[in-house]
Amino acid sequence: MGVLAVTGTGTEIGKTVVTAAIAALALDAGRRVAVLKPAQTGVEPGEPGDVDEVARLAGPLTRRELARYPEPLAPDTAARRCARPAVGPRRIAAEAARLSADHDLVLVEGAGGLLVRYDEEGHTFADAVRAMADHGLPVDVVTVAPAGLGTLNNAALTAEALRHRGLPLLGVVVGAWPAQPDLASRCNLADLPAVTGAPLIGALPEGCAALGGPAFLDTARAALSPALGGSWDAAGLTAGHAAPLPQAVG
Repeated sequence: MGVLAVTGTGTEIGKTVVTAAIAALALDAGRRVAVLKPAQTGVEPGEPGDVDEVARLAGPLTRRELARYPEPLAPDTAARRCARPAVGPRRIAAEAARLSADHDLVLVEGAGGLLVRYDEEGHTFADAVRAMADHGLPVDVVTVAPAGLGTLNNAALTAEALRHRGLPLLGVVVGAWPAQPDLASRCNLADLPAVTGAPLIGALPEGCAALGGPAFLDTARAALSPALGGSWDAAGLTAGHAAPLPQAVG
């Protein structure tokens, strides 16, 4: 399966849970899985980070952090404020390559969005993905987006930035699909593929991070498409939530 780089249209939108869902399905299929978090921010030493949350939800896997900064800021800013070394794209690519040597799938979870700065030279997560590709790794990108109003512009910008750099977008996953979706969320099921030029390949139910073990695995299978190892049907969900147009008056 190579390398999947998991990015988002912003922060706190479900990247870690999506990463865990992909990992859970791969583990259940008997694959050797590693998760790499190049820069963990907002977590003190000894506290569990995103890779630990992935393992809690998905099961035993290889966990790797390259740097940890205590303040919840962009990696470059967080590194400068605590006077710790930043993490550049070549180091990220080298670690992904090392993990790929003895794992079937390496999940690389970014911090925030695609163009968040990682070092003082202005390198971003997009540069790390480019470095992984230049390293010869078979890498695809999964973009995680929120369901509701405002998501289309950010998703379109992320897709455009990837195309501009010649980076492959496997698809878009809705990080938290609400139990009672509003009109914007329902319309966005059809509109997200249209504005990104990439398929919708999953929609994880809101609150599923409270699960673990077999229950989370079942949720992952039902919420991710076959492209990620699940059985989710994007067309079925989109059709089921289609918002009828209002009737013309007069």
